[in-house]
Formats: sequence, structure tokens, C-alpha cells
Amino acid sequence: MALELSILTLNIWGIPYISKDRKVRVNAIGDVLSSGNYDVVSLQEVWSDGDYQYLKNRVEGVLPFAHYFYSGVVGSGLAVFSKYPIVSAFFHAWSVNGYVHRIQHGDWFGGKGVGLARISVNGQLVHLYAAHLHAEYDRNFDDYMSHRVIQAYDTAQFVESTRGSAVVQILAGDLNTEPGDLAYRVIRTNAKLTDSYDRDSHSSDLLGTNEIARNSYTDPEAAKKSPQGKRIDYIMYRFADQYEGHRLEHRLPLPERIPGKDMSYSDHEAVYAKIILKKAVVPNSGEFKQGENNDQETIMALKESIVICNESLKKLESHKRTYTLMAIAVVIVLLSMLELDAPYGLKTALLLFRFLLSCIVLFFIFMATIWNVMEKHGILAGKLSMEIALKVFKDVDGLGELG
Repeated sequence: MALELSILTLNIWGIPYISKDRKVRVNAIGDVLSSGNYDVVSLQEVWSDGDYQYLKNRVEGVLPFAHYFYSGVVGSGLAVFSKYPIVSAFFHAWSVNGYVHRIQHGDWFGGKGVGLARISVNGQLVHLYAAHLHAEYDRNFDDYMSHRVIQAYDTAQFVESTRGSAVVQILAGDLNTEPGDLAYRVIRTNAKLTDSYDRDSHSSDLLGTNEIARNSYTDPEAAKKSPQGKRIDYIMYRFADQYEGHRLEHRLPLPERIPGKDMSYSDHEAVYAKIILKKAVVPNSGEFKQGENNDQETIMALKESIVICNESLKKLESHKRTYTLMAIAVVIVLLSMLELDAPYGLKTALLLFRFLLSCIVLFFIFMATIWNVMEKHGILAGKLSMEIALKVFKDVDGLGELG
């Protein structure tokens, strides 16, 4: 008997006090989810517990099973909803996730990772993975490339190691990486996932899921530069060896504007996919065919990732020296001010200035020691795991000599 699943993923852009029109948009998203058109839903950037509780109550008639992956300071932002029972859930936090002092980016405070919801669909296990990789704030000067690559590989390893008895694994979320980018290739090849998007069956206006011209929240300059935007939101899947299946449909399901409003549902587009699977007559007949070409692609992605990690480790050594020197310089300034006697009326200001300099010293020391070691260990953990995987490929059919 065939099993069909309708899947929706959406980054709802739900940052309290910052995201525009959040309440109106969340209410409209609740209307969409309560339509009964979806079997499983993966949401990202659900940063308000109130928004999650609202959506949970709003859709309980059609999606009665829900789970939020709590993590970090403000929560992971990841929530899943299901028509079918969620029998277990697990969250795997990533070892590196941005920088604590870059408050304007905020990724670290979310305690990001990949969440797994094991769903029982008519007695068969479906694994739904929700993820939201670190954002790419500047494509030309990407300080977070190594973090995102480590997160991508970590996610792929998590998907691979939790296959279990699932008939299908589905990864749905905002991966903040475009097709062809290293992080995209790392996830797809190492987890042997199939991208539900099919370029041949889509018109060009459906290419992007973020910063597309039709979205009301897209910056006009970005829209003018690239009307199609960029595709960074995905639904990927992998069938179990004893099952076969294919994608029935893939589209951007939401209209350009919320009905009756002059605003989009989010700054991202929702992505919808429908897949069908059934017991295979011949095992290993799924869409993702393992072969020499796929192995070569995996090898190349691993090699590029290791290079990125090595470059990041070198930068960490440079950062350590820089922060140490800056700490010493500020300490010298502080020591030179010990004998300084402020004029009447400025003593409080001088005291506050000394306190500020002391805080700066502590920050530089923290970044040169504790934070530096934490980031180093996180990147090393991913790099060493990649090297193990690469060695395995080298030992199989001599594929390591390729590329």
C-alpha cells in the first residue's frame, strides 16, 4: 500500500519587537496551517513561545501533534506539527553557532541545531528533521562559512546515524545555503538526500525562496539586483533501502500577499512538497542512486570542507594573538591611569571609564582563552570526523585518488 505525505516548511520570521507585522503574519500563518492541506509542517524562527502556543492551539484540529525544540537562550526557533502521532523527539545542538558578542546577528543565542521528530504514519516510522543553519550575512566576506559547513556536516551525520527503521527521512528547513554552495553539497551528499526541487518542471519565477522581488519585505535594491532571489529553503528526503518512491509535487504554495493585507506571510517563501512511497520489489531502488559520481561529489565536498576548517583554525590562532595584544594594551592604559587624579566633578566619570576599560580587558581575555578554545574544539571535532569519512572513501575502490 502506497504512503503519501504532504510537507510544508516555512521560516516565519518571528523575532519579537523586530520582525515587522509579526502578530498579523502569525495569525495568517495559523489560517494556512489549519486548512488541513498538510500532513507534516516544519517551521523556523518561531522565537516567541506565545506564537508557538497560538499556532499549536490554532491548528490542533488538523495537526493535533506538535513539538517545539527548546534550546539556548531564546529557544531554537524550530517547531514541527503533524497530522500523525509524534512518538519521540530529540534535539542535537551544533558545536559551533556564531559568536556571543555579535548580538546584531543573534544566531548564538538561539542555541541552534537539528531537531528530529519520529512520526508514526499508519504504523510506519517517518523521521522529520527540522534545521536552520547559520545565516550568511555577507556573501563576499563570510565570517561564518566554517560554522555553517560544520553545521551542515553535523546535520548530515545526524540524519545518517538516525536512519533506524524509518521508511523515509525528511529534512525540511531554512538551510541558508544555495544549491551548489559547499554547505548544500555537504548535506545532500553525506546524508544521501534528494532535493525535492526539480528545475526542469519550474518556471524561473519560482526559483527563489528569499529576497525575491514579489515579497513585500524584500529590500528594493536586492529585488532589483536579483528579482528571482535565492533558494535557501528546502525539503529533502531519503527513502529506506526496502522502499521506493518519488516526488509528486513541489511548489511555493502561498500567495504573494496575505488576503486582504498588503504584506507577505514572511520574508521567506513557504515550500511545499508531496512524496509517495511503497515497498520496493527490488531493494535500493530509490531516487538517490549510489555510484561513482555521487561518491566523487561527496569526496570533493569533504575535501573542500576540510580546507575551510584548516583556514578557520589558522584564523583562530591569529584572533587569539590579536585579542591577547589588545588586552595587554588596555591593561597598560589602565595602569597608567592609576596615578591620575581627576578634577573635581569628574571623579565619577573617571571611575566609570576605568570600569569600562576593565570590562573590555575581561572581554578580550575571554575571547582569547575560553571562547577561542570552545570554537577551536568545535571546528576540530567536525574536521576530524570529516577526515575519518574521507579515509573510508579512500579505502573503498580507490575513490580517494579521484579529484
